[in-house]
Amino acid sequence: MINAYIEKVSYYFPEMVKAMSESAQMILISIIAAIFLGLPLGTWVYLTKKMPTKVNRLTGVLLNGYINIVRSFPFLLFVVALIPFTRLILGTAFGTYAAALPLSFVAVALYARLTEQVLLEVPNDILELAQSLGSTKRQLIFRFLYVEARSGLVLALTSVIISMVSYSTVMGVIGGGGIGDFALRYGYQRYEYAVMYTAIVLMIVFVSFIQLSGSWLARKINKK
Repeated sequence: MINAYIEKVSYYFPEMVKAMSESAQMILISIIAAIFLGLPLGTWVYLTKKMPTKVNRLTGVLLNGYINIVRSFPFLLFVVALIPFTRLILGTAFGTYAAALPLSFVAVALYARLTEQVLLEVPNDILELAQSLGSTKRQLIFRFLYVEARSGLVLALTSVIISMVSYSTVMGVIGGGGIGDFALRYGYQRYEYAVMYTAIVLMIVFVSFIQLSGSWLARKINKK
């Protein structure tokens, strides 16, 4: 029985490696988008609440609208609805890079909201201290807010990565491939349940590794 299992897994191993590579590409692109777009977006939303002006209030409403719409949209329908835009931007609506685009939109929205929530937990004393020292907005963000909230931001990013692993499993609907698509096509549809469960176990191990790594890093940089 064990030999039969090893034989089946070995037979599909090249396709499994390819699927894992596709998942890694989609997740990496979406996480890069989350860091470079979601983090400043969430910070901006936070500042619109802490420093309310007419311009900030309007900006806050628009940004919150984007975040709320993307987060509340059923993901599969969001992917399908975004196909014309994906085709316009990339010239195709199929493939790994095309699948990474809707993932990136969701990752940005998720991390933006989590960033806002983490920053709202920063004590007001920190803002008052920064203002009393005459800090610029840039200094306030990078030398006070991010330093104080760094542990929470790492944990928030960890949660986003895990969510992207989950979301990436359905990207086979637009030809994005990935380990979820592999488990469905080569495991479930071909009744190769050993292959399907192997893919599921790999995903569980991967998610567990991400969570442990994120928690360890958050504890490491937490100076409180």
